[in-house]
Amino acid sequence: MDTCLLNWLWNNRRLIGVVAIIISIATWALELTDLVYVCPYCRTQRTIIGLLGLSLLLPNTRNWINLYLASTIAAFGFFVAAYQHFEGWKKIMFGKFEWGEHWYINPWLLSGFALFIISGLLLLIWTLPRAAKHVDSE
Repeated sequence: MDTCLLNWLWNNRRLIGVVAIIISIATWALELTDLVYVCPYCRTQRTIIGLLGLSLLLPNTRNWINLYLASTIAAFGFFVAAYQHFEGWKKIMFGKFEWGEHWYINPWLLSGFALFIISGLLLLIWTLPRAAKHVDSE
């Protein structure tokens, strides 16, 4: 991975954590105002995204307690999102998949995004920035 991008992500980890919390709160607000249907899988995923965002706001994200809790929470989120995502793949394989009228709230699509977000947040929690390698030109 490019050290410049890694360092940028590391330096902006608190901003990324705040964005994850905003995503969590916004999606909870959509459900609580009955704009989207009630989904236990989605509830779990959005809560885990918010908790991982909170984890990024801690002063020392590399603390072993934070690493343990974030990894445990993320593993549960991976399982839930992967199960929901696999159900969509089963529908695709059997020819029963439909995007629906509101394709942007399709569970298969949203669970894929949740897998991507949860893995990215967990990797950012576990990653340390590396110094850029300089090549001496003689």
